[in-house]
Amino acid sequence: MADARKRGDPGPRVPTRSARGTPPGTAGEIAGWRAYLEARDGAGEAEIRKLEARLRAAVAELRESGLSEDEAFMIAVRRLGSIDEGSRAFAREHAAPLWQQSAGMPPTGRLRARTEALVVLALAVGAAAAVKLPALFGIGLGEANALFYARNGPLFILPFLVGYFAWKRGIAPRSGVWLLLTYASAVTIANVYPFAVGSDTEILAVLHLPIAVWLAVGIAYAGGRWSVPGVRMGFVRYSGELVIHYALIAMGGGVLTGLTLLIFSSIGIDAEGFAVEWLIPCGMAGAVLVGSWLVEQREGMIENVAPMLAQVFTPLFATALLAFLGAMAWTGRPIEVERDVLIAFDLLLVVVVGLLLYNTSARDLRAPPGPFDVLQLVLYASALLVDALALGAIASRITGFGLTPNRVAALGENLLLLVHLAWSTYLYARFLRWGTGFAAVERWQVSYLPVYSAWAALVVIAFPLIFGFG
Repeated sequence: MADARKRGDPGPRVPTRSARGTPPGTAGEIAGWRAYLEARDGAGEAEIRKLEARLRAAVAELRESGLSEDEAFMIAVRRLGSIDEGSRAFAREHAAPLWQQSAGMPPTGRLRARTEALVVLALAVGAAAAVKLPALFGIGLGEANALFYARNGPLFILPFLVGYFAWKRGIAPRSGVWLLLTYASAVTIANVYPFAVGSDTEILAVLHLPIAVWLAVGIAYAGGRWSVPGVRMGFVRYSGELVIHYALIAMGGGVLTGLTLLIFSSIGIDAEGFAVEWLIPCGMAGAVLVGSWLVEQREGMIENVAPMLAQVFTPLFATALLAFLGAMAWTGRPIEVERDVLIAFDLLLVVVVGLLLYNTSARDLRAPPGPFDVLQLVLYASALLVDALALGAIASRITGFGLTPNRVAALGENLLLLVHLAWSTYLYARFLRWGTGFAAVERWQVSYLPVYSAWAALVVIAFPLIFGFG
């Protein structure tokens, strides 16, 4: 299908239901699926026609195998989701209970799931082995090499995670070359730049490199369809769900590590060295692959948890920001502009933006404004005001004490956040006031994401050169 898109082929005409054997009862479900794709993906008519032709053919085939109309439709949509993010999102939101019943999965689906599990296991083992690879060259885990592993940590995992999505989605050779060049550049900068030990530019590189290279994961995740807003929002949703899965795996891993140390100590064996040198670092690397696989395979279950968490934390963060603004107004105290304070502020605002992005990704584009949307707007506006105050403090500090890598990085990041939050606040207010449709809010969010990766890449590449690696 990707080749047909490149050639400009409008695709086959959609057959009639009688010609394809699609039962009349499925017509309304397909119409709903079409409406969902048109609202979410912004895909062209030719693209949707080709997808619908495949969907109808799959429904007819599944009906002939003895499945009911509803089962055939939902399984067909799920299959279509392997090449179309909009269909995957539709299956998550409308058919989650079915995917929790393995008995309904056709034999080919079970075979594909087993194959994918084996591929992920091999990639997870590869990522775990990559973490230990530097030890063969005398760079062992330990405090002396902590910054080396901090700089290179994401790079141990990146090729395996990108490889997983490239295998599953399929990417064009040109995209593959671009990803290889990106990885080679990141490895070169992380290991060839002559950073002064513990310098500001080295710490900034450690903090920004994961953001810069995460876009490469998005390109592989999109499978050549990064320009489609729904696919990019799917990547946002995947990123948020990966954080949740990874946190759960980390908690389980902590319990496993503690119990391992305990049971070995009961027979007089100190297993702490094994845990520190092997179990923890290898587990941390492999868990990224396992978490990604769980997001892909267990979307129905996590979709019930993640939106709930977003709805719980949105009012909490809004309350915290409003309380901070109130305390500033009451005491008249300015924001202190020190490195740790700047990092804490930026982390807070990044978490807020991430929360807002995930809320956007989980929202039904066709739903009218509601009370939770008002709360979202309060969070947008309060974060915008906090960011503006932080920018004023940073500008004052630069005017009085000059430029440093930390201050310039904080200035740039807060300017990016200011633009993002300001336009998001405007679009959300317009949505609440006039009900002009939520699609504009989503398009803005996903269109702005590459800006953060571009800025992070600039900090990693240019700041050490500008500030003499200090």
